[in-house]
Amino acid sequence: MPAAGERVSVATDVGEARVTWVRAEVPRVVLALGHGAGGGIEARDLVALAGVLPGAGVSVALVEQPWRVAGKKVAPAPKTLDKGWEAVWGEVAGEGLPVVAGGRSAGARVACRTGAELGAAGVLALSFPLHPPGKPERSRAGELLGTGVPTLVVQGGRDPFGRPEEFPGGSYELAEVAYGDHGFAVPKKAPVGQEEALEVITDAVGAWIERLPVG
Repeated sequence: MPAAGERVSVATDVGEARVTWVRAEVPRVVLALGHGAGGGIEARDLVALAGVLPGAGVSVALVEQPWRVAGKKVAPAPKTLDKGWEAVWGEVAGEGLPVVAGGRSAGARVACRTGAELGAAGVLALSFPLHPPGKPERSRAGELLGTGVPTLVVQGGRDPFGRPEEFPGGSYELAEVAYGDHGFAVPKKAPVGQEEALEVITDAVGAWIERLPVG
């Protein structure tokens, strides 16, 4: 099995993907996290979760899509993203533990679309892009409402892709990161500091995973 921080290459039909493991000493669940269309696994929320959750028995698998591994700057179509993610599932589920499918932005959409079919124990949607900025009529709420598994949304209070109050009612849970933008960055003048904002994320995700019926 991979050691903490070890990178594992995974061949897929759409190119080579990569998984970076940050494993708990005594893991009870795996959280697989995909990145967004504008960045990689170095996103502040993904780094924060990988830094905190292994200490609580959650192994974190940071998944890099083939387009990102290949050094391309533009993400492919959603179906191609789904294929890359689905091909990596055997790696993240290979330890025989329950797996939560998660990701930020475009990665959150992938997790929502594929989680139930892959047998995920839950879906974590970080900065779910409810709609393109300034275009609320182009809602992607159907993807979120159709996960079919326990779902947590963590959303910045000033995210132009969808503020918390814009989200429709549903069976999912929603945690707000006050003053956070799409990348969970908070203004320097905000009453909440950047580290505090990240703690909101790690605390909310950790508590939600604790509540999941994963045995």
